[in-house]
Amino acid sequence: MQQTGGMTRMSKEMQECVEACLACHSMCEETMSYCLQQGGRLDAQIMRALMDCTDMTRMCADMMMRRSPLSTKMCEMCARACDMCAEACRSMPGDAQLAKCAESCARCAEMCRSMAVARA
Repeated sequence: MQQTGGMTRMSKEMQECVEACLACHSMCEETMSYCLQQGGRLDAQIMRALMDCTDMTRMCADMMMRRSPLSTKMCEMCARACDMCAEACRSMPGDAQLAKCAESCARCAEMCRSMAVARA
């Protein structure tokens, strides 16, 4: 973080991580809606992973934006939730929506891991 006239600005890396979290949050929300429209074709494990990931990514972004001292630990947990969600989405090969979600989750996990290590 950088100081500018009493205000603390987020680093470029932190801004990119926040953006990745918010993009992943949006993708998981969209994918949950898609899954519900499939009429039970997808299992509960995928829905739980999506719910966990959407909650964690939103909370992680919020904590980074408010410069919470807990954001490093939240980034670690968020990366784990994103990894689990990506794995769950990949368990249904051939589904374009789940593949897009898995990509978004994997990117977010990578960004969060980098942020956790950089700030530890």
